[in-house]
Amino acid sequence: MIHWRQIGIATVVAASTAAVLASGGSQDRTSRSRTAFTGKLPVLDGQRLEATLVEVTYPPGGVNPSHRHPCPVIGYVLEGSLRMELKGQPERIFKAGETFFESPSDVHVVSANASQDVPARFLVYFVCDRATPFSVPVPEGGREP
Repeated sequence: MIHWRQIGIATVVAASTAAVLASGGSQDRTSRSRTAFTGKLPVLDGQRLEATLVEVTYPPGGVNPSHRHPCPVIGYVLEGSLRMELKGQPERIFKAGETFFESPSDVHVVSANASQDVPARFLVYFVCDRATPFSVPVPEGGREP
């Protein structure tokens, strides 16, 4: 018996392979995978879990004001590079193919495109156990009221 997850994974692998071949990529038909992120999530109410995948694009020089996310966040950079700083941690640059994680207690004091010339695009995966906005503004300096 085939489980629905097996069908989903097979569809993703087939679509990915077709996309590579259609784009003139290698004729190698062997699928490849790598673990992009592994980490523990905080305790969540498993009866109300909801996962959302959001694509974000920063224009050249784009920046967001200080904010936090009330749910755990896993990000994956698709194109360009991002400048990010969580309160109490050093600023970091994340490039295409790299991942990042933010816990609900993290305050994002810097969230910006690292380039003034090219856009940056990334996926953000939210895992929430309640209805909530994905981003909550934090006043200048990263201090919450």
